[in-house]
Amino acid sequence: MKPETLERKDINPEYKWNFEHIYPNWEAWQKDFERLKKEVDKLKVLHGTLGKSAENLLTAFLKKEEVDKLSHKVYAYPALQKSTDNRENSFQAKLQEVMQFFAVMQTATSWIAPELMEIPKEIWIEWIKQNSDLEPYRFGLENMHRQKAHILSEDKERLLSYFSPMADTAANTYTSLTTADVLFPEIELENGEKLKLTHGNYAHLLNTSKIREDRKKAAEAYYLLYANQKNTLASLYKGICDKDFAYAQARNFSSSLDAKLEKNNIPLSVYTNLVKTVGDHTDALKKYHTLRTKYLKLTDDYHAYDSRLTLVDFDKKYDWEETKQLVLASIEPLGEEYAQKYKAALENGWIDVFENDGKSSGAYSMGVYGVHPFILMNFNETQDHVFTLAHEMGHSMHTILAEENQPFSTHDYTIFIAEVASTFNERLLLDYMLEKSTDKQEKIALLQQSIENITGTFFIQTMFADFELQAHKTLENGKALTAESLTSISETLDNRYYGDEIFTRDQDNIFWARIPHFYRSPFYVYQYATSFAASASLYSQVKEGLKVRNKEPLEKYLSLLKSGGNNYPVEQLKLAGADLSQSETVLAVINQLAELVDSLEEALKE
Repeated sequence: MKPETLERKDINPEYKWNFEHIYPNWEAWQKDFERLKKEVDKLKVLHGTLGKSAENLLTAFLKKEEVDKLSHKVYAYPALQKSTDNRENSFQAKLQEVMQFFAVMQTATSWIAPELMEIPKEIWIEWIKQNSDLEPYRFGLENMHRQKAHILSEDKERLLSYFSPMADTAANTYTSLTTADVLFPEIELENGEKLKLTHGNYAHLLNTSKIREDRKKAAEAYYLLYANQKNTLASLYKGICDKDFAYAQARNFSSSLDAKLEKNNIPLSVYTNLVKTVGDHTDALKKYHTLRTKYLKLTDDYHAYDSRLTLVDFDKKYDWEETKQLVLASIEPLGEEYAQKYKAALENGWIDVFENDGKSSGAYSMGVYGVHPFILMNFNETQDHVFTLAHEMGHSMHTILAEENQPFSTHDYTIFIAEVASTFNERLLLDYMLEKSTDKQEKIALLQQSIENITGTFFIQTMFADFELQAHKTLENGKALTAESLTSISETLDNRYYGDEIFTRDQDNIFWARIPHFYRSPFYVYQYATSFAASASLYSQVKEGLKVRNKEPLEKYLSLLKSGGNNYPVEQLKLAGADLSQSETVLAVINQLAELVDSLEEALKE
């Protein structure tokens, strides 16, 4: 069993982020922070000049870019350090200072969008013809003009900006309750060892421990972390939904979902069709868990804490250096240039590898413009975390390619596109490991890994998306949103996806209380599913193309990564070869799961 989490001082420096890549020290950070404040003041001086000439418009854009670039670094320096230790008040204090200033900055710049909207479209189109330096801003102007009905007058935008400091309060409180201030329970395992149930240790135990009583004890203790404060968490989530709907109504949207989709021009049908199609086709998901119940001999007593256990005694540990070599080798089909950049991203200082007390749970990749991406891991040497590294490296490579090939104005790709590169790289790793493995047990474990990837990234995230839609609709329809009503939605969805004949339920299903994305990034999770569907389609095209030495699908895929945010995301995916308006794109993933479950069933019979 993995030892208890370490303090930062106990971790080898080469496995921690090197913050000197951003600033050499806090004094340098403070200097840039003060410069940022002055640049914002300079931007305010341009108020009222944007529509007078092409030169004035360009001046404003360039100054805004300077402010935004500086903001990336000023924010990232304390935010990343806070992720390494949420208990450290000095990090929290610095980040709060930044966020408080960002609220001031939002108010100070709230005039920009309304003033841009006052410039007739035919005028700025003509200005772009006259001055090619304005060309990088064409798509941004087009996108803003499209959203004209939702951009308020200058005084209303300024008024709305005053509420931005409160917008993240519920999310920040949730993070504090579940990471910084949480008292993780300690259990005694059957072998006498005591284990603190951090987020990472809990997941590791449920994935690997063959001792069912240990899994049961861990699940019951971990459940209480959320159950004992479910009413507080429900109040926080209601605050999230209240905030979403308030901002939606302020900007003349009929619902919170409409507001979230409109920003990137995502058709509502993409969301609703995803939720309906996946919810109506859960047979393969149910078959997988039915297969598990039979193989584990738990037909009449199969619990959630049994659902993540590996099916075979394959508990190989992958050390960090081996893991880096695996993921690097797996991306060879993407070409030498991609591989060289990938190798550089694996070097020391870009990845914070191991779990420690106070560290944020999970994993993420954060791009810092002008520096490089930073990857947070809580690496525990399991196969699952090998795939996690492949996933986050996909994000980082996407960031690198977008920044290298796009001007600042269009470098930032949307969340809707974000999960394509990450899941694409996971599939590369899976195929590479299946091809290289000579161990039957490992191949079964990899098949399970692939199935779990689809169920976790596609099916479960769609179920979560359905939950968010129902929860927000409940509030928007004037009904109460409490721990009881949130749990009712969760249990109804649980039954739809799994039926009532597979799992034995001893406790209320309160998955709504433990999913950070619900609190930190509302209406984010559906994009895991849409991205997975697009990624699966593109991967198939690239693989088939390389078989016959046709590099066009690969080039189109790499062009997608290089395109950043230079077009609407649905259109970007179409250009790459994945049309999410077609139900076949979603059904292909559902059919793929069915095939993998059949393959696993055959493998387990041998």
